[in-house]
Amino acid sequence: MKTHNIRFYYQGKIHEVAGQPTTRTVLQYLREDLHCTGSKEGCAEGDCGACTVVTAELDQTGQPVLRAVNACIQFLPALDGKALFTVEDLRQPDGALHPVQQAMVALHGSQCGFCTPGFVMSMWALYNRQTSARPTRDDILDALSGNLCRCTGYRPIIDAAQAMFDWPRIYFDYPALALALRSLQRDETFEYHHAGHSFFAPRTLSGLAQLRLDHPEARMLAGSTDVGLWVTKQLRELPELIYIGRVAGLRDIFEADGDLHIGAGALLADAYDALVQRYSQLHEMRRRFASLPIRNAGTLGGNIANGSPIGDSMPGLLALGTRLVLRCGEQVRTLPLNEFYLAYQKNALQPGEFVQGIRVPLPVPGQRFRSYKLSKRIDQDISAVCAGFSLELDDNGLISNARLAFGGMAAVPARAPQAEQALVGKPWTLEVVRQAMQALQHDYQPLSDMRASSRYRMTAAQNLLYRFYLETRPDQPLAVQQTRVLAGIADSEV
Repeated sequence: MKTHNIRFYYQGKIHEVAGQPTTRTVLQYLREDLHCTGSKEGCAEGDCGACTVVTAELDQTGQPVLRAVNACIQFLPALDGKALFTVEDLRQPDGALHPVQQAMVALHGSQCGFCTPGFVMSMWALYNRQTSARPTRDDILDALSGNLCRCTGYRPIIDAAQAMFDWPRIYFDYPALALALRSLQRDETFEYHHAGHSFFAPRTLSGLAQLRLDHPEARMLAGSTDVGLWVTKQLRELPELIYIGRVAGLRDIFEADGDLHIGAGALLADAYDALVQRYSQLHEMRRRFASLPIRNAGTLGGNIANGSPIGDSMPGLLALGTRLVLRCGEQVRTLPLNEFYLAYQKNALQPGEFVQGIRVPLPVPGQRFRSYKLSKRIDQDISAVCAGFSLELDDNGLISNARLAFGGMAAVPARAPQAEQALVGKPWTLEVVRQAMQALQHDYQPLSDMRASSRYRMTAAQNLLYRFYLETRPDQPLAVQQTRVLAGIADSEV
């Protein structure tokens, strides 16, 4: 059985790896094999950011893109063809601190120091983005959303991120990185085998389809933001992995036939950027969907295919009438997202079939759409209830189409047929909305768990529908700031 070495650009040269387990994490390899211990292990699930590193790969135009990711859940073979940067790379030739590090020192952004390398790498990725404009405070908050500090407090760290451009600028050598990355690209499927376990990274859709047929029991791997935890937390064995991150065309995003087409391999960051361009109402959901390092690694197709009942992307996509493009060999079919989930952790995929893309209908005139998330924290928290609502009114002001969907209310993300029926054909009035709110009790029997009680979930779901009405009612609709009880407090703190 042939096997390739894992090749990636690291510390100024091409680095090759062999003889490592297929599910060895990047963090384990850095700390235990390379003895580069700047990156820390905190949670081992991509939440705390102590392990943050920066990877680089070529985009569709052949230019390198830097992204902060969590090393603790990234599998080492997935680095093939990419570049890796850690806090050790910030050391300057003369031993001086990088401006990002200098700002942290000068602005007192570190106490115990455990979390500091992760913060520094998130800031370094922001520092090196290819734009002349300094990041805004919102940019900084978004960049640091995946980093947790328990002792310093965020004000001095945010101050450091704002001040890191005040020192003499160090410019990143993108041309040299581009040359190195181009030399690493493969034309054939990358195969890596160790101790009876296999890791495949096909380059083409047809190659992916054939691998899926040849290895129907293999686990499809995208960003490792879910599967990585199976290894680090559940200690599961994954004998066969098919990595989709190198498949040409699977990250494509384009408009055609009245739909926004999003490849199943499109990163969450890119997919939500495209969705927000068409549906500005998803702006808050984009920011609150996990953290930036998770959005830099995870994919929209993976989030949908895994089908978590609390997955934040599905309610909004269900409300928009999204369809999935499914492929098995050379056969392609389209299935409404509403028909994809059959039961808890069970979907409509046939043996050898996989999600190839997502088709989201473009906005239509008169459409009213919102997506809401309720959780205990604003940033990087699991939803107690997530909702997506879409209405269309006819020329007489009657509701011609209604799609209401929720996450956290059932074993799968699901629409609310009884509540939808209570709306269709009727005017968009408070009386009608109250009828639909009551109908939700016939659509869901939510469970109680550590995040919320059944009663809370039902009350919250009903109130979110009421909030949707207040923001979209025909007469005197309320602005979003008027329906968020903490909006004024948050704005004043910023």
